Amino acid sequence: MPARRGLPRIDPRLFDAIVSVALFLLLVLSFGATVHPGQRPVDAWAWVLGVLLTAPYALHRRLPSTSVAMSLTALLAFSLLHYAPYPGVSVFVLLFGIALHGRRRDSLLAFAATVAAFVVGLLAQPAGVVAVSDVISTLLATAVAWLAGDNLRQRRLRWASLEERTRMLEREREDRDRAAVAAERLRIARELHDVVAHSMSLIAVQAGVGRHVIDSDVTAARSALSVIESTSRDALTEMRRMLGVLRSGDGVVDLRPVPGLRDVGALVAETRRAGMGVTLDTATALTDLPTGVDLAAYRVVQESLTNVLKHGGPVAHVRIACSTDRVELEVTDDGRPPAAGAPSRDAGHGLVGMRERIELYGGRLEAGPRPGGGFRVHATLPYAVGPS
Repeated sequence: MPARRGLPRIDPRLFDAIVSVALFLLLVLSFGATVHPGQRPVDAWAWVLGVLLTAPYALHRRLPSTSVAMSLTALLAFSLLHYAPYPGVSVFVLLFGIALHGRRRDSLLAFAATVAAFVVGLLAQPAGVVAVSDVISTLLATAVAWLAGDNLRQRRLRWASLEERTRMLEREREDRDRAAVAAERLRIARELHDVVAHSMSLIAVQAGVGRHVIDSDVTAARSALSVIESTSRDALTEMRRMLGVLRSGDGVVDLRPVPGLRDVGALVAETRRAGMGVTLDTATALTDLPTGVDLAAYRVVQESLTNVLKHGGPVAHVRIACSTDRVELEVTDDGRPPAAGAPSRDAGHGLVGMRERIELYGGRLEAGPRPGGGFRVHATLPYAVGPS
């Protein structure tokens, strides 16, 4: 069902001009009022004063003081010349418009000037034309006109404030959504890098080994192909798991447990199968860590071993120590002479991803060459004991 379109908005200047013409026509209709003793009938000057009484409404938004002065001057002249009709309606409407569209200070000045002009105009009427009730009703109508305009202006200001606050909250929500999307993209990028980089590094190393020994050592070539097969299967499984998480809104996904420090042993064994020596030192028992910290620590060890496999020496040394409030990781290697044109360890995204993971949990990462050769990665991850 199509949405209803709102009424076209009329230009305020055109609307004020229409109201001004309507006020003039209403005043003209009152020119046929009964002429009391002491009053004078309508003549050409009454028509001129009628125009000066009603035309200022068309200017009240831009020139409030000028419009009030012009209208009240015409009102006093109309009253002092004792014309029969009393043109109070046009002044009431003008005061209402100034209270609605102008500043409160201007509207209060206009209200005071209007009250004074009405008092003078009513007292200037011939005897027997104005009663006490006429004075009271005129002053009450003046107060009602000002109060109605000021109240409506206050309501408009409140609505405008609410709309602005709604727009601000909407912008904040959009900013939060964009930040959440960016954070999720970064997390997915880190996960994909950790999974793909480690697996592809193992595959590349084993493919190179297999290519060199395929003619001379069939057993070694078969072992390399076995490592390539198992690593690629694990990488595909991990990527399917991640893609399943991304599509989890479409159905139930069978997820494997998130890896942690307890899986470092399997990671080390897999790296050893790739032909690189790895020593593992867990001086203390691996306590139950928060899931996020546990995954971050595992990824740091995984990425560090991947870097050693690509750039480092033949042996990597992994040390993990857990205390009551933090976990400490260190991965070092003895290094090897750099090949010509080989990229440095800072050239990729691995160290950047590790640093982001560690800093996300308030930890600190130190990574750089060792004085005696090789490379060292040292990370400290604090965590809260007990439920958060």
